[in-house]
This record gives sequence, structure tokens and C-alpha cells, in this order.
Amino acid sequence: MQERAETTRKAVLEAAAHLFFERGYVATSISDITALSGRTSGAIYFHYGNKEQLALAVVQAHFATWPEVIGRYTTAPGPALERLVRLSFAVAREFRDNIVVRAGARLWSERRAIAVTMPPPFVDWIDTVERILVQAGEEGELAVHADPRRDAHSVVAAFFGLHTVSDALDSRLLIEERLADLWRLLLPGLQACPAAEHLLRRARGPVPVRATGAGAVPAPAADAAPEPGPVPGAGPLPQGRPLPDAARVPGAAPS
Repeated sequence: MQERAETTRKAVLEAAAHLFFERGYVATSISDITALSGRTSGAIYFHYGNKEQLALAVVQAHFATWPEVIGRYTTAPGPALERLVRLSFAVAREFRDNIVVRAGARLWSERRAIAVTMPPPFVDWIDTVERILVQAGEEGELAVHADPRRDAHSVVAAFFGLHTVSDALDSRLLIEERLADLWRLLLPGLQACPAAEHLLRRARGPVPVRATGAGAVPAPAADAAPEPGPVPGAGPLPQGRPLPDAARVPGAAPS
């Protein structure tokens, strides 16, 4: 029974994410979510209470994506700045490919139309980037004029600003190339010995291996950045692609 309930919750959440992302909060109704999820309105109200709580659940699922991703890349082997760049590409791919992440970002931008309190964005990202920049300084990678707290704020602002523009102009299909260009601009100001192209090649290449007493073993799974291409999707709810007959509405800025 519990497994069945969890399956229903997941199906409703994913259907709601698709609709919220494609149509926005106001233009999405419970009956729309019912039709797409194949669940009754009674089941939706039982698990989520109302549309506001369902929207909040999508936003919370968006935020819940990040601790695992951050942990995977911040504990991987390699220099700190390289790990930061690898993390940025992983996050960019989530915003491009993960419909729950994209829906959560749009819902947060529409928060004034939703009668719930949303979790605050950006603060944890600034703290994460600052920690990595502090590590880079301890490793001798950081330029003498760099300031981890100040520069973390700037890196996060530039990263999410880039997503806003990419989402508006090309639905993030070119986000990896745009992000590489951003790092070509930022890295010379962060690196003690500027070598942006070398770092980018490493960060977008195969994941380093971690040496252990038994020999070298692969580091925790961290996807190498693929060449930009169509958004992947499979099954009846393809991630990141428009729903049949759904109105095309530009996505919101990432949170």
C-alpha cells in the first residue's frame, strides 16, 4: 500500500512539474494534472491538499536535487577550481534536462501568485562556491586579489544570469557552450596562474580517478559534460520537452 501511495505521489508531482513548467502556475488546473497523471483529483488532494501545496512540493523537490549533486562534485578528486567548474556544468545540465528542476525554478519566479512561503534561493549556492574558493586559495590556485566571499556572489550571479538569458533565447540547448564562454571570462580573474582553456578541457573531460590502497578506482559518479544537443527524454513524460498541445511559455530564471 505504501509503495502504491508513493507511486501516485511521484506520478502527480511529475505531471504537475511538466504542466507548471510549460504553462505556469495560474494556467495549470488540478483537472489538467489529473488528466496528465492519470490519477483522480481525490488522490491529488489526499496527497497534496491543494494546488498551492503541490506547487510547493515541486519547488521543494527542485531544492532537494542539489545536496547530492554538490556532494558528488565537491568530494571528487582534483583541484578545487576544477571541481567548481565541473559542478557548474552538472548543475547546468540539471536545469536543461530535469523537468522538476525547471518547473521549480519557474514556480519560484511566480511565487507572488502562490499563497505559500517558498524556500529562499541562491544563499546556499553562494556558500558552496565560497567554500570551494577558500579551498582553492588553500591549494594556491587562487589569485592574490581574489576574495572568496565577494567572488562567490559574483560567480553565482553570473551563472544564474546566464541561465536566464539562455532559457529565453534557446531554451538552454546551448547552455554548456555559453557556460564555457562564461568561465573563459571569469577564470583569468580567479586563477593565480591563468590557464582557462586547460582547466576547461579537464573539467569537461573524463572524471579523474581516486587512488586507494588497492589501486586507482573511479571517483564518485560525476558525468563528463557531453557535447550540447537535443534535450533527452523517454516515455510518456519526456524530460525537458514540451507537452502535446501545451502553450509555449518562456521558463523562469533559475533559483
